[in-house]
Amino acid sequence: MKKQYKLGVIGAGFMARAIVKGAVYSDFIKPKKIIASDLSDEALAAMGELGVQCTKNNRDVAENCEYLLFAVKPQHFADVAESLRGVPVEKAISIMAGVRKATVRDALFEKNTKVARAMPNLPCSVGAGMVALDAEDFSDDIDDGAFVVSLFDCSGNVISVPEEKLNAVTGISGSGPAYVYLFLDGLIRAGVRQGLSEDEAKTLAINTVAGGVEMVARSEDKSLDELVSAVCSKGGTTIQAVDSFRRDDLAGVIDRAVDACVKRAEELSH
Repeated sequence: MKKQYKLGVIGAGFMARAIVKGAVYSDFIKPKKIIASDLSDEALAAMGELGVQCTKNNRDVAENCEYLLFAVKPQHFADVAESLRGVPVEKAISIMAGVRKATVRDALFEKNTKVARAMPNLPCSVGAGMVALDAEDFSDDIDDGAFVVSLFDCSGNVISVPEEKLNAVTGISGSGPAYVYLFLDGLIRAGVRQGLSEDEAKTLAINTVAGGVEMVARSEDKSLDELVSAVCSKGGTTIQAVDSFRRDDLAGVIDRAVDACVKRAEELSH
């Protein structure tokens, strides 16, 4: 039987709204074909601004949608699943960090539920996100597979990865924007200490990082080491900063931070 809504969303937080916003603004799904639930009046009000149907009843969402997106905090999923007891869920999509597809099926008491698992990141909210996606359960149906990929494609770039790599993805792209913001903050603060105004330092830092990233994207024939060397000259200024980074083991600092993030994702998986 055809469902009233194409997409149902349980959890109307920032990331859920980013995904729905991308789908609606790109005209992939009409707002009237989306329903979302949350316990927060504030979250529902923000989601409602996109023109979608809103409710506090999770069962209303699950019973009336074709694809059900779980966008709640991992620690709240058990309670959400319990609220759906007895509701058959055929097609589920999860953006819950660390929650395995098997866990979703078991919690829903549905062995045959198809589950896609995705790890989107914050820039999805401005259409520049990165999403790693395991949609293997939907590979036997072209339309289902295309829907899941397109849903996330509306708000960023999508790559397909097997589920066992998603915790690593969390450590790189899922949490990665925070690392970039920390680095930018450090550059801005350093610029201010060197006599720049905060606005000047912020403009310089943001555009330098954005330009550096764009150059990497356009320089497929060059390694990152080659690009670093291209900025440095023997006895010049840049090499002094690069050598300082190396003495302080910047690569090790990053590796240890990512490792801590991935370990937490693995803890959530058990």
